Amino acid sequence: MSGAELLLLLIGGTGVALVLDQFRWAHRRSMARRLTPYGSAGRPGPRIAAVSSPAAVLMPLVEQSLDRVTRALGIDDDLATRLARADVDVDPARFRTRQALHAVLGLAGGAALALLVRPGSFVSVLTVVGLPLLWVLLDEQRISNRIRHRSHVLQVELPVVAEQLGILIDAGSSLPSALARIARRGRGAAAEDLQRVVLRIRSGLGEAEALSEWADRSDTGAVRRLVSVLSLHREAADLGQLISAEAQAIRAESHRELVERIERRGQLVWIPVTVATLVPGLLLLAVPFVSALSQVTGA
Repeated sequence: MSGAELLLLLIGGTGVALVLDQFRWAHRRSMARRLTPYGSAGRPGPRIAAVSSPAAVLMPLVEQSLDRVTRALGIDDDLATRLARADVDVDPARFRTRQALHAVLGLAGGAALALLVRPGSFVSVLTVVGLPLLWVLLDEQRISNRIRHRSHVLQVELPVVAEQLGILIDAGSSLPSALARIARRGRGAAAEDLQRVVLRIRSGLGEAEALSEWADRSDTGAVRRLVSVLSLHREAADLGQLISAEAQAIRAESHRELVERIERRGQLVWIPVTVATLVPGLLLLAVPFVSALSQVTGA
């Protein structure tokens, strides 16, 4: 067995050990933890992480490496902000752990594939390095797709929510009560965001600060404009009319984006039509060209 094969086996074995270390059935609990339910209090004490475990030692380095990979791909926002925008109920540490497990599985799979197929040194290294990197990129792309989808849903729901806010404020409701009513009765991404805003207001934060947090978390231009209008609730006397005008502007922007999307899809329809027209035409032109070329050359 060559040195490269030994190195691949060592990397694969390390990856399998890290994966098994995450499962509870793969390692025994300590004596103190096993005897805790039979103690006088009957309650487990505070959980202390095993510093000597491979995962506890390597995970900080893995998290830093994954953060650098995402920054190299042009993703400047931190992971916590992106998870909040995607509405994923997972903390950043758990998401990075999942990414590390996927990378280790990809590394082990690439090493096993390279040992079985033996395609060559360059292809083997490319397989071993490319599979875990591809898996990590797929996880990041999944988060980006969820952020894009939620932003689109929020853009669609926002005009209706803004109009409801304008009607409630014109009817005499205050801004916090109007937000609470829409958050309680509404369904969808906008209602979920408003529920967080209402909880922040009830915890003691000001209305403007809670709405600003919503605008920063959503990172949508329509939400920022609506929040800038709602922040004038203590100054403007005709806040309901301003909100209604902003709702019309958001609806017009959504309609314009929809028309652009339809036009782009209409242009994509012509691609297979063009290919289906050009390929037979090129074949028909190739027949007399080859015939004339054979006559000139005397073949």
